[in-house]
Amino acid sequence: MNIKLEQYKIFNEAATTLSFSTAARNLFISQSAVSQTISSIEKELQTQLFVRNSKGVSLTKEGKLLHQQIDQALFLITEAENQLSNYHDLKDGQLVIGAGDSFSEYFLTDYIVKFKQLYPGVKIKVINRTSLETRELLKSDQIDIGFLNLPIKDDSLIIKECFQVHDIFVSKNKDEYYYTFEEIVKKPLILLEKSSNTRNYLDNFFAKKGLLLKPTIELGAHNLLLDFARANLGISCVIREFSKNSLNSNELYEIKLKEALPVRSIGYAYPKRRTKSAAANKFIELIEEEI
Repeated sequence: MNIKLEQYKIFNEAATTLSFSTAARNLFISQSAVSQTISSIEKELQTQLFVRNSKGVSLTKEGKLLHQQIDQALFLITEAENQLSNYHDLKDGQLVIGAGDSFSEYFLTDYIVKFKQLYPGVKIKVINRTSLETRELLKSDQIDIGFLNLPIKDDSLIIKECFQVHDIFVSKNKDEYYYTFEEIVKKPLILLEKSSNTRNYLDNFFAKKGLLLKPTIELGAHNLLLDFARANLGISCVIREFSKNSLNSNELYEIKLKEALPVRSIGYAYPKRRTKSAAANKFIELIEEEI
C-alpha cells in the first residue's frame, strides 16, 4: 500500500462530513482535490468507499470500517503530537532522577522545589541508589539523569562534575590532636560497605599509601554513618557537606588530620546514545546556573 497520511486525513474529513464540498472547505483545498484523493485511495485499496448520490455521498460497508479505524488512528496521532508538544514545553511529562539518599536530602531537594515551581506539570520521580547502582539504572534507561560520586569512568555515559565534596572523619568526642593516616587506620572505623563508590575510593587512596582500611562496622547509607558515630561506636568517614547539621550542633566533631583527604566531586550523568528529554535539559540548566 502506498497511501499517505495526508490522503487519509482527506478521506476522514469526507467520511465525517459526508460531503466532498464541505470537506474541501474545512481543509482549504479544492473539491476536485478531495474527489481525486478518494478515487486514488479506492484504486489503491481496490474497494469502493463512497456511494455518490443526489444528496452528496454515503459510506459503503467497507468505507464505514475504514473510517472507524482511520478516525481512531488520527485521533491517537493528534493526541501523541499534543503530548509531545506538552513534553517539549514542559507542561507535562516525567523526570526520573537517580541519586544517593544524602545527596537527595542535602542538595537535590532544593533544586526539585525550584523546578516544580517553574514546571508544575512535570512529574518527578527520585530513585535512591548507590552511585554504582545509579550507573546501571542509567545504562538500562530506567532513569533520565543520575548523580554519582566521582570518579566513575564509563564510555557509555556523559559525566560532568557539578559539586565538590570533602571526605572527613568524625567522632562523638572532641579531639584537638592531629592524626596521621597511619594512626587513623588503627581506630575503630565505621565506613560504607564495599559496594559503594565512596568506599572503593577510600580503599584505593589508603592502599596507595600502603595502608589497609579494616572497619569494625560497615553500613549501607551515609546517614547511618552519622547515627553510629553519634552513638559513640567509632569514627565514621563522612562527607562534610552532608554532615553540617551534626557538626554545627556539636553532636559530632571533625577529626583533625595532618594531611586532608583529597577533594572529590559529585557529577551528573546521562546515556551518551540517548538524547536528553526537555525536562532533563531544564533540570541540568537549573543546577548549572548556580554552580
